Formats: sequence, structure tokens, C-alpha cells
Amino acid sequence: MKILKNFVAVDWRAEKDRFYFFFKDDNTYSRFDIGDDATPDEYPAAVNYDNWHDFHKHVKNLRFGFTTRHIEPEFSNNTDQDHLWLFYYEQTTPMVCKYDQDEDKVVYHRAVYRTIWRDIIPYFENIVAGTWWEDPLLDHNSFRFLMNNGQSMRIKFGGRLSSDQRVKLEPINDRTWPGLMPYQHRMITAAQNDRTLRDSYLYIFLTDNQYITYNIPENKVAYGPTKVDDHSWPGLLRD
Repeated sequence: MKILKNFVAVDWRAEKDRFYFFFKDDNTYSRFDIGDDATPDEYPAAVNYDNWHDFHKHVKNLRFGFTTRHIEPEFSNNTDQDHLWLFYYEQTTPMVCKYDQDEDKVVYHRAVYRTIWRDIIPYFENIVAGTWWEDPLLDHNSFRFLMNNGQSMRIKFGGRLSSDQRVKLEPINDRTWPGLMPYQHRMITAAQNDRTLRDSYLYIFLTDNQYITYNIPENKVAYGPTKVDDHSWPGLLRD
């Protein structure tokens, strides 16, 4: 049975929703199909060019990742375009791979300072997870990042936002992340299941093979910690 420790979870929204889990110690990955509530029998599988193209050689240095929709409109008029952003180090430089989920290919690799994500650079080393915090009532895209030092960060894009309004650093406590504070130093990674705007969850994976289910619209822990096993995540712990 696999012990979950040095790994990164990301969400995938093109076609059927799923999660991908990258296990950095042995350079493998697994897919978890949300609709089927199962990991297909062929996983875990080795990460290579055939399945992750030019990104495969950077998995061992992956820090976190998440999906966005149409966050760079200057590149496409397709408002339903899903992109996976994979953040990693190249030596000491924070990098990001923009991965087109619809075309299943790498769009580009760039230093983070050359992208829309440049504001996260001062906190890059401490970030364990990021997620799209969608709110249909707002005129901007909002993203929240969890860090391993008891802090979190919110970044907003769009609208008429000043630099002070765009980035906000805040502690993880019962005001900002209700219910999460007791687990703030146990967080490894997280991934979002965006079933509906009223029913969207962030799964936050902890040490000791546990996870927290966080309700995004209600901004609070829904339940957990819960054990990761073949009942809660069928097939994920398969060697």
C-alpha cells in the first residue's frame, strides 16, 4: 500500500472531470476518475513523453498545480478552454508549464516572472496548493494558495484592481479558512472538484494518509480528516 507523502494532486476539467496524482519519488502518476469514483486498473504508470509530453522531465521538481478556464483571453477566443498550470523549479528558477487539456499538449514553459502568476514568486517556496476560487457575483477571477508556514494568499485577476487589491496575504485561521487551522502544518497538496458553483470542494491531503474536504462556496471544512484508503479513494494507494 502506498504511503502518500512526496506527491502533488491536480484537477482536470476537460471532458470527464478527474484528478491526477504525481508521485515524485518514483516518477509515476495515477488518474482518479471522479464520476466512476475509481482509479483505472492501469495506474499507477510511469511518467514519460508519451503521456505528459515535454513536461515529463520536470515532474520530480513539481510543486503544485491547478486548472483554469480562459484565464489568458489574449491567446484564444474560446471561453471554454481548460488549461492546467504546473508549477516547478528549474534549478532555482520558479517555472510554470501551461498545459492545454483539450488538445492534450504543452502550450509553453516559462519562468513564472514572465507570466500572469508573477505575484506568487515571493511565496513560491512555501506554496503547497492553489485553486480557482470561482465566484459568479464578482467581475474577476480569484485564486487562493495554501502555504506550509501557516499563511495563505489570494490573487485576483480582472476588473479594475490596484496592486494592493490584487494580492492579499493572510494567516490560516478560523476567519480565513474556518476549520483548517489545526491541520495547517500537515498539508501536502490539494485539488478541487468543481461539480457546481454551489457544490464545489477542495480536497486537502495531509500527512498520515488523511485528507480534509473543504467546501468552497461555504468557505469552511465540510468534514475530515478522513483516512485515504480503498473505500474513500479506490485504487489510489495501489503500488
